[in-house]
Amino acid sequence: MERDSSADDEEDRRNLIAQDEDVKHLPSPTRSAFRIDELHSSIRRRFRLHFNKRCREVDQKTNERRTIEWKPKSNKYLFAICVSGQMSNHLICLEKHMFFAALLNRVLVIPSSRVDYQYHRVFDIEHINDCFGRKVVVSFEEFSEAKKTHMHIDRFICYFSLPQPCYVDEERIKRLKSLGISMGKPEPAWFEDIKKPNKRTAQEVQSKFSSDDNVIAIGDIFFADVEQDWVMQPGGPLAHKCKTPIEPSRLIMLTAQRFIQTFLGKNFVALHFRRHGFLKFCNAKRPSCFFPIPQAADCITRVVEKSSASVIYLSTDAAESETSLLQSLVVLNRKPVPLVKRPPRNSAEKWDALLYRHGLEGDSLVEAMLDKTICAMSSAFIGAPGSTFTEDILRLRKDWGSASTCDEYLCQGEVPNFIAGME
Repeated sequence: MERDSSADDEEDRRNLIAQDEDVKHLPSPTRSAFRIDELHSSIRRRFRLHFNKRCREVDQKTNERRTIEWKPKSNKYLFAICVSGQMSNHLICLEKHMFFAALLNRVLVIPSSRVDYQYHRVFDIEHINDCFGRKVVVSFEEFSEAKKTHMHIDRFICYFSLPQPCYVDEERIKRLKSLGISMGKPEPAWFEDIKKPNKRTAQEVQSKFSSDDNVIAIGDIFFADVEQDWVMQPGGPLAHKCKTPIEPSRLIMLTAQRFIQTFLGKNFVALHFRRHGFLKFCNAKRPSCFFPIPQAADCITRVVEKSSASVIYLSTDAAESETSLLQSLVVLNRKPVPLVKRPPRNSAEKWDALLYRHGLEGDSLVEAMLDKTICAMSSAFIGAPGSTFTEDILRLRKDWGSASTCDEYLCQGEVPNFIAGME
């Protein structure tokens, strides 16, 4: 029978501790001859190697994925509408739309940049089609070309009924109509509140939203809770030949690799340190997820020690006063662990030349996706609980196979040692 690796780890740990104790009890002349400091250093290095075995990549068991085929009818469309939150929320909304489109055998229409984000600047739509080996998504421009003068949403079947049908307000309807799209009145398929979404099955979605109409829309589904275990699998719920269908563009991927080669090296910890607007957001939760800087520094240092990394990549919206204090407190073996942020553009540095040459430099969406990509390529990742930016990084790490057993949310399992009162 194969021995349990956790038992081996525990035995190794006990042996290392015993060796350390033996050194302490050596006679004084022997201690001097053996140069006690060097011996202790050697044992500590072996301790770090022992702990590093626990920072290995997670076996995602992708061969056990439960998937469905996405084989849409070429003249049947699902018109994606995503309005909730910022870019990370919209990407999650698009991923859920892909699942719905597959369940309903429809081609997914990516929203126009006139009413949504410029998705083509951060990911490659054709990469998605290549992954599935067929045309499963189209840009709004392709859709409008196919429909010529008759861009009409035949049925507006709303997944959410509250706080308003389809979670789409009148202003959004006007913006859609400004694109030349006509539509009927949004009608709820069932009672569903974004504040308390019900768990739904694939069969329920198919029974409520299947239609012979050529073009349908179901509104924003960021908050939809459909087959979560299935959807959250590495690589997602759909059968494809890629690691993940929605991933950063080739230019962003190469830029991230060049940044890592320039500043970080192979073994680094990435930290998404969300602070702006997070104090009030976190304190409304039980327990709070907003940690004082000294407590956060202790948690970060523990992950760095486990991973044996020598540097931390910092993705943050925190003020300089907070990051400076954090830098002064993240110390391992009496040495500060550098916190590295992306520097402002410098013509002497060439790691970001691709973005500059293609007119993407200075684009906030591109920079956010670049941050995600660097974090997703790290040896270990510390995320911000409650942040969809963090969740998208974790998705990429899971899909790419870079997820580590040391990945965690900041101070996971702890509560802040001080919490302010509510207003």
